Amino acid sequence: MAKKKLTIDDIFNDDDFGLLDSKVKASTVKTDDERLIDSFEEINVFIDKNDREPNKSSMSEYGLMAKLKNFRENEDQKKILKPFDRHNLLGHVEMEKQSIDDIFNDDELGLLDPDKDLDIFKFKHTPRPEDRAEADFVAQRKPMKEKDFAKYEKMFLQVHKEIKKGKRKIKPLKDIDKHLQVGNYYIVTGVMCYLENVNFKRSNEKLSIETARRKDGRTRTIFENGTYSNMLYRSLGKQIQKDGKLITNTYDKIEQDLFINSGLVKEEDVQSGWIYVLKTKSAKKELAEIKDLYKIGFASGSVDDRIKNAKNEATYMFADVKKIATYKVYNRNANKIENLLHRFFANACLDIDLFNDKGQRLNPREWFVVPFEVIEETIQLILNENIVNYEYDTETKRIKLK
Repeated sequence: MAKKKLTIDDIFNDDDFGLLDSKVKASTVKTDDERLIDSFEEINVFIDKNDREPNKSSMSEYGLMAKLKNFRENEDQKKILKPFDRHNLLGHVEMEKQSIDDIFNDDELGLLDPDKDLDIFKFKHTPRPEDRAEADFVAQRKPMKEKDFAKYEKMFLQVHKEIKKGKRKIKPLKDIDKHLQVGNYYIVTGVMCYLENVNFKRSNEKLSIETARRKDGRTRTIFENGTYSNMLYRSLGKQIQKDGKLITNTYDKIEQDLFINSGLVKEEDVQSGWIYVLKTKSAKKELAEIKDLYKIGFASGSVDDRIKNAKNEATYMFADVKKIATYKVYNRNANKIENLLHRFFANACLDIDLFNDKGQRLNPREWFVVPFEVIEETIQLILNENIVNYEYDTETKRIKLK
């Protein structure tokens, strides 16, 4: 009797030990579309619970409201999110109808191309490092208790007010090591965050030399939507660079940090004075029309006390002044720093004859026509002792090498 030939079905069915059973493992790495949908679902859940759209009544709601506004203004995102819009938040969205040609052309993996090499051992679509950083960013955000978030909510509200008043500015994050600092505020994917702490201590035993050289560690980052994260320092920085901004400090904060961060200040040091930058409030046409006109001065005591009688003093051109910035000086003679700044900007010194109400002639010598950011840059050059290598160019209004 001829032996029956086994078919492929016979082989699969004869599997008493279940060796051929397999389950498809779901990928834990979310795509951009999936993250977008998750973000939109946060708004849906809020409306499910409160029966209204988020508003400005709290910082957590403000974050959701900002996201919804961005979704409504982005036509590409609206097309992705419309199938999940159970509250009709996006209104009518014109959806594109796919033809059979569209389906065949939308073949990113080349599955329909018989000429492609489909070697299963070539992993072309594994997550890139920046994708893993973003996954780290999303995965580690956890909700805070309302009582714990209360103090941060007040801080975020204050920063929003300062941005509105122009005391803070929103700029790109260019240098992670230099500009990602504890105590500063940033914006990531439309949500403001506060970098509260970084633990840079880590074991270097299993790290490459290049990786160990770069500072990194777990952060404690607070977000204005009431969540917090302990994501890695460099992951946070890369995410801000990719889809965010830094928020500059106020002049008051710069005043506190400038000389301290320069390494000049220790606990036993004594403040030696103040360097200040002022702008005139004079109504005289010949002064009001001068752009970038600032007074650079020195005070051994309170700057406010020094300028309170400005309208009666010749050095302030017999007019009230506006305080633009003040800098505490430690370990150095503040008067000498003032003189150094005056010499550096000597070719930009205001050269004008004025007369007061009594007919007295005035030729102010501590006023300079220089952009404020150049003055700040010059102070930094003095602190790092590189000022001797530079000079100020009045034509370009920039600092240049000698």
